[in-house]
Amino acid sequence: MFSNTSPIYGPHSYESTRGPVMAMAQEAQSLQLSRLKNTTSKENDDRLTTNPSCRGSLRSLSTRETTQETIPSGTSWRAKAVLELIHTDVCGPMRTPSHEQNRYFILFIDDYSRMTWVYFMREKSEVFKVFKKFKNLVEKQSGRSIKVLRSDRGKEYNNSEFDTFCEEKGIEHQTTVSYNPQQNGVSERKNRTVMEMARSMLQEKDLPKAFWAEAVYTAVYLLNRCPTKAVQNMTPIEAWSGKKPSAKHLRVFGSICYVHIITEKRHKLEEKTEKGIFLGYSTQSKGYGIYNLKTKKLIISRDVEFDEDAMWNWDEEKVERQSLMIPKEIPPQQQQEEGTDQAEMERRSQQAPGSPRRPPSSEEIEEETPPRRTKLLSDIYKTCNFIMLEPENFETAVKHIVWVQAMEEEIKMIEKNNTWELADRPKDKEIIGVKWIYKTKLNADGSIQKHKARLVAKGYSQLPGIDYTETFAPVARLDTIRALIAIVVNKKWKIYQMDVKSAFLNGYIDEEIYVEQPQGFIAKGSEEKVLRLKKALYGLKQAPRAWYSRIDKYFMDRGFRRSLSEPTLYIKNQGNDTLIVSLYVDDIIYTGNNEKMIQDFKEDMMKTFEMSDLGLMHFFLGIEINQEKRGIFICQRKYTETLLKKFKMESCKTVTTPLVTGEKYQKEDGSQKVDGSTYRSLIGSLL
Repeated sequence: MFSNTSPIYGPHSYESTRGPVMAMAQEAQSLQLSRLKNTTSKENDDRLTTNPSCRGSLRSLSTRETTQETIPSGTSWRAKAVLELIHTDVCGPMRTPSHEQNRYFILFIDDYSRMTWVYFMREKSEVFKVFKKFKNLVEKQSGRSIKVLRSDRGKEYNNSEFDTFCEEKGIEHQTTVSYNPQQNGVSERKNRTVMEMARSMLQEKDLPKAFWAEAVYTAVYLLNRCPTKAVQNMTPIEAWSGKKPSAKHLRVFGSICYVHIITEKRHKLEEKTEKGIFLGYSTQSKGYGIYNLKTKKLIISRDVEFDEDAMWNWDEEKVERQSLMIPKEIPPQQQQEEGTDQAEMERRSQQAPGSPRRPPSSEEIEEETPPRRTKLLSDIYKTCNFIMLEPENFETAVKHIVWVQAMEEEIKMIEKNNTWELADRPKDKEIIGVKWIYKTKLNADGSIQKHKARLVAKGYSQLPGIDYTETFAPVARLDTIRALIAIVVNKKWKIYQMDVKSAFLNGYIDEEIYVEQPQGFIAKGSEEKVLRLKKALYGLKQAPRAWYSRIDKYFMDRGFRRSLSEPTLYIKNQGNDTLIVSLYVDDIIYTGNNEKMIQDFKEDMMKTFEMSDLGLMHFFLGIEINQEKRGIFICQRKYTETLLKKFKMESCKTVTTPLVTGEKYQKEDGSQKVDGSTYRSLIGSLL
């Protein structure tokens, strides 16, 4: 294949070349031949020249280790100033999306300073938009322009839009050879370092994987403030900005912390701090990023106390429920014994949350188990109350008898309705998943009405035109409800209310749909089978339409007339007697001037469907209705109180006109800026 007489470049290359070019070519030729002589014997040289079979061996057995490199994979060249060379790479997708629903992150590394920037993305297609944002930022900060951008050959970088932009801005875009990531070694190594740091931080404090973005951001933040071999005697951020960073504010990622609540946002007897988890640093303001365990939101605060040795137990609620037993009645003797330890309880209740005790070892936990009886109920009331109301998943719900009974009731209702049947798993059909949803229904006064477990299909996986066609189903308008109440008052009638149990399960569907067996109710011996739906299931796209078609047919078959302007309002006349029915999904209100006609309608409905007779209308769509002889009074007291508590205005003073009439307002008046999202949320709640 090679011989001693074969030049690296053809003889014609030297005929018109003299001087340095000739010398360089001859030197390269000598170097190539010397390598061959060192690796092969004279006998092998002859075989390579004369034996054709060796050429086939080289073609079939060649590897990167055996192939002679003519172009090096990397380079020792370094930038002499910031932004002369920027390395970049994308990492992802992550299986678990972040709290902002991002699955990718992209790094930009300045070759001179090794300063690193990280951005998070939902899709790879956002790379170009992110690069423009990065370019504007760093060029403004440094006063220089990006000269060279080095990336891999991924489509997110290698496209006409990206290339055109680089040409217009005078940026040289260098890309690697396909399947040669080592040519983008700086970015690849940085990606690996960042991911290893993020993984370690999450595992050290046993944090959920959904916090991976915060961990990656913190890893980059720390790397920019740590020494590196690439930049001698300074950190990347110092090499970039010329300012030496401080390490006094650094804290252990994932630590338990306590955020101070300002006086304006709490009452005198309320706690002064809220517990949270430290998730990084803010670059826009001098504060820490804290995950508020109460609101489940990320906040920025500077008034924070840390317990760096502790970590949050995500199964804490489960442990508390298993270990804490609260008797219905406390015997007098037990009250007296607990009263003798009042000083200890006061000491614990007044203990500063900013200096919590060291978490005990497993041996200490066993020895100190009895004192759990003295734990203040106020410490755990909010957590226990929240979990008792609405579990977030099946594993939590199955530990409470009320939710187990609610799930059993739902399954009985489905089977009684003949909603599905067991079937073999089809090969040509997509199987739709199902999940449990838990809801605590409350009365107007806030007391618990019932615990409701609903089995819903994951309808978002359905395909239009295949799994469903029509989905629209009308509901009663609020002005119709008010008009109906006004008619009742004018005619001095009474208005009643019924609820259809599992209404969507009564609707018939035309499509062939299969769903998985529900968790906790998988048929023994038929674990591999699926359920073929005969009727609609909550969560299906066509479920509302199927239910409306069924109930509409019921009314029309029984002589009702449907209103032309309100499809959910039905009227039936028999001589001088009138019956009016209004439908809002599964809530039905009805009234009329003939009590026997009303009673017959109710009995027929209860024979046809599974119904709950709620008697006189008293609470409908969040509206409280109080029927008296002198009239009907409607209000939204419970909803109003909920809004006031949500926006911390329950103690505000009532005024007739909150805003001064005739006053001219300006965008900037020197006052503290209002949180726009909170204001929009409040206005939306009032509409």
